[in-house]
Amino acid sequence: MKKTLFLAVAMLASGTVSAATDHYLLRDGNHVQHLKITTLGKEITASVDVDFEPNVDEAGKNACSADVSDEAKSVGENELVLKKHIEGEARSCSIKIHLTPNGAKLEQSEECGYFAAGICRFSSDGKELVKIK
Repeated sequence: MKKTLFLAVAMLASGTVSAATDHYLLRDGNHVQHLKITTLGKEITASVDVDFEPNVDEAGKNACSADVSDEAKSVGENELVLKKHIEGEARSCSIKIHLTPNGAKLEQSEECGYFAAGICRFSSDGKELVKIK
């Protein structure tokens, strides 16, 4: 009985994969961008969500909220790409994530306007989302 229990626990422990989740945040006036990267073994998932309220210089614009999430691919040292397929089309939104020691910068493809319209955008416009520790 003890051998069986030990074997079951050993198999369970050997199958355990380390998981890590990092959060990044940028608040720019009334614009808030959040990035979450989860690594589970070799699998990486990322999600980006934005909530934009018009700033003073954006009078007449409407508030908006958007998010995308999917599997991310590592394309270089400290660089990931999150691609989200646009349903019913042959195109996809692509967000490049450039990781730095203290945060991340985001660049979106033109197709991401399908998910984030108006003043909403996933790009951080060269500003760094700060890693939350």
